[in-house]
Amino acid sequence: MEPLLSGEASRGPLLERAHDLQRAADRLSGLCQPDALIDLRALLRAMNSYYSNKIEGQHTLPLEIEQALHNDFSQDQDKARRQRLALAHMATEERIEAQWHAWSDDDVWSARMVRDIHQDLFARLPPGDRLLPEGAALAPGALRDREVAVGNHAAPSCAAVPAMLDRWGDFYRGVRRGELRIVAACASHQRLAWIHPFRDGNGRVARLHSHLALGKLGLTNGFWSPLRGFARTHDAYYARLAAADHPRAGDLDGRGNLSERALVEWIAYMLDLCLDQVRFMTGLLDLEGMKARIAACLAYEHKVVGQGVRTESLRGLHYLFATQSQLERSDFKAMLGLGDRLATAQVSALLKRGLLATDSPHGKLRFGVPQHALRFYFPNLWPEAEGSA
Repeated sequence: MEPLLSGEASRGPLLERAHDLQRAADRLSGLCQPDALIDLRALLRAMNSYYSNKIEGQHTLPLEIEQALHNDFSQDQDKARRQRLALAHMATEERIEAQWHAWSDDDVWSARMVRDIHQDLFARLPPGDRLLPEGAALAPGALRDREVAVGNHAAPSCAAVPAMLDRWGDFYRGVRRGELRIVAACASHQRLAWIHPFRDGNGRVARLHSHLALGKLGLTNGFWSPLRGFARTHDAYYARLAAADHPRAGDLDGRGNLSERALVEWIAYMLDLCLDQVRFMTGLLDLEGMKARIAACLAYEHKVVGQGVRTESLRGLHYLFATQSQLERSDFKAMLGLGDRLATAQVSALLKRGLLATDSPHGKLRFGVPQHALRFYFPNLWPEAEGSA
């Protein structure tokens, strides 16, 4: 699977892209502090599960994901299986995000981590949901024990998989220099997919590992992921992955067994995709722009939906978003400029519509991000959810 990284001669443009990504991610992190806007982060996990499963042709509707979160599963067994798969992905991603700062580089770049992600994801599914086409059940965390081919790519021998995973981890954890670590994280996605360590679930595990690697580098804070970009450039994603599987094309194409030129093109594609995701989220989280979008949402709720939401809630909601904090109910009500009875009714209406969120009946209030508000709050972030809300 060599080369595992581009050669020195071709790194300049990649390092420039990685530098731009780092700077853009730093700007975004200034807008979104870790552990803030937890309801937005939960919605992004739902979106990521949708897009990762869509890449595999296994997605379900965003509304059906939301229903599954409330334990409302389809009577159609295939749809219910896809709902459970979406929830499993969300839970595994949440666990990754909770741990990525605690895990060491040795943890992140290890064969054990790759197996643990597979184990965590698929052990959440009942055996019936893990049946392979030949009828056997996929064993969570178990490396494949047979030869496979994916398209035109004959994956390496199953006997070689453990050693290749060790080499993969040893190499990428050993990259320590600044922007080169970002370049290496992008390269690692393709090479992990090339190894194809499992009978099934390799793409999902590779994408979750990239989510982990970029988060460990401090680039995401859980507010963006390459998964959305991979799905929205589906054809390019598969084409670039497949091209980098090809053997070296002559003496000018590196010194390894595989094409260095195609690996460079993969890395450039992924860096550009990540930068696009960061810039997109940065634009959506602009405070003044968000104030106007909250106002538009409240106007729609008041005039069209008609479940008691009032436009006077703008100040309080924008404050919660801008400060990424939580407020006592009495403090939030004081910001509405309404009498106590109307203010209490307004809090109830906002909670019912998901525009406010809380962890208990009398707990503090925080900014809520329900699917039906996506088209106002974060337009084009998850268009499929906007259409089904």
